[in-house]
Amino acid sequence: MDEHAHETSLAPCWDVPVTGKDAPFSQELVTLTKQQHIELVMQARYWKSLHERMSGRSNTLLSELQCLRQRWQQRESELVGQLEAANALVRDLRHRLFGIKTERHSIDKTRLPRSGKSTRSRGHQRGIPGHGRTKLVHLPVREETIDIDDPKCPCCGLALEDFGSEDNEVLEIEVKAYRRLIHRRRYRCTCRCGILPGIVTPTPPARLIERGKFGVSVWVNVLLDKFLYARPTSRLLSDLGDHGLVMSAGSLTGGLHAIAPLFAPLQKSWLAKLRSEPHWHADETRWEVFAEQEGKLGHRWYLWVFQSHSVIHYVLDPTRSARVPEAALAGVEHGIISCDRYSAYRAHARRHPGIVLAFCWAHQRRDFLSLANSYPELWTWSMGWVEQIGRLYHLQGQRAQQPVHTSQFQALDTELRQAVQSMACQRDRALADSALHSAANKVLRSMLAHWAGLTVFVDQPWLPMDNNAAERAIRPAVVGRKNFYGSGSQWSGELAATMYSLLMTIQLWDLNARTWLSAYLQACAANGNRAPADVSAFVPWQMDTVQLDAMRSCAHGSRSTGPRHNDSS
Repeated sequence: MDEHAHETSLAPCWDVPVTGKDAPFSQELVTLTKQQHIELVMQARYWKSLHERMSGRSNTLLSELQCLRQRWQQRESELVGQLEAANALVRDLRHRLFGIKTERHSIDKTRLPRSGKSTRSRGHQRGIPGHGRTKLVHLPVREETIDIDDPKCPCCGLALEDFGSEDNEVLEIEVKAYRRLIHRRRYRCTCRCGILPGIVTPTPPARLIERGKFGVSVWVNVLLDKFLYARPTSRLLSDLGDHGLVMSAGSLTGGLHAIAPLFAPLQKSWLAKLRSEPHWHADETRWEVFAEQEGKLGHRWYLWVFQSHSVIHYVLDPTRSARVPEAALAGVEHGIISCDRYSAYRAHARRHPGIVLAFCWAHQRRDFLSLANSYPELWTWSMGWVEQIGRLYHLQGQRAQQPVHTSQFQALDTELRQAVQSMACQRDRALADSALHSAANKVLRSMLAHWAGLTVFVDQPWLPMDNNAAERAIRPAVVGRKNFYGSGSQWSGELAATMYSLLMTIQLWDLNARTWLSAYLQACAANGNRAPADVSAFVPWQMDTVQLDAMRSCAHGSRSTGPRHNDSS
């Protein structure tokens, strides 16, 4: 029996017609055994399950590919954003380093609001007669006469007739060191009264430093040269040496250390006046103190400045924390601080609800300028905001010049408030735009977060819109830091803060710093190397008009001055 016969005997035969396009024979029947039918069914199920598995796997793979695609797209957008930010930073740094320092070339003047001011160039105008040379008649005169050796005609020998002189003036300056050789006469008693000692001599001359060989004028030069004119000590000593006065660095350091306590009463008076006023400008900058302090790493300290209407006060502190304004304005519960957006001022205001922060519009304007320089595609958008800020400055300046109860003030006040409200609405619309650039969104969100402080000036017409007063006040210290890096010890740094406080306040009142400092140190020397018991004669807001005029003059008479501080404050 063959194989096919055996299969036939095991199971009945099924006659399965195979029709259709797959039929190998059109009218023939294919005979299948039961076993073959089962195998075909199993294979069909297998391939069907495999197809289902592959279909599910393909769907999974497609979903995973879509996720990966989304991730790569997100990553690509992040990298593009980082690249744009890096390019913006490069453009900003390049502009700061190599760019033109004026903004006039970049602003379309035709789009700026008309301020009513003349557009002519600054300085002397062509075709307009000048005022001529300034006559410094207060300077001492040294007369010189230049004559002809033999005034006669070279032809006939007849003498020339004298009929006056032609006068010319040349200004010179002469700085020289000299020795004061003081002879104190000695006397002996010829009587026997016993009242006087055996030898009688005059009182020795007053010295600023006990047994010191350098007079008051030397220390005045040292203090002004370093803290007002920002010259390094080594250059000062070289200059003194060129004038014949040899002073070692140790003598200068020791002398300053001895002089420093003399200014404590003035610093105390300065601080009391600062705390008595209702408005302050505040700022801070780094200051190096090359001395080790327990618990502090590095040499970076901070020099803070607080300027009121009458006082400019500096504070040196190893930290940049909120405790500095807390100490400088101790006991003050109400007032306005014009400042930048540094968090220490906000922390101080949170502790004292009566303190209001007025944020600086110059910093806000700088944000838009930096945005325009960093992202050229946002130039027009950013400069539009700069123009609006300029219009606020113009309206505030015009409003501040008008008396409060006049119709001109009311009209300008209404226009200013409308401009501020328009800016707020424009800001909110821009933030609601999903297509807004991320960098522009960041600037506007910063404006929104600080809007309450930016608009304090609206209800305070006398309040400046920016913190430029503190920026200008701290500039001399920044110049000094660039020239001589900082201070070598803590007492030296504290002396620097004290001298900046005194000298900048003296300049605020338009006093002659050399005249004022010379008078004060002479008074200290006359008081036995101690500060005078009453320093009111050297405090500007306690001086009368005669004293102020005397302190505004130089050693040989009055000097020409600019606008003066309001003495009635």
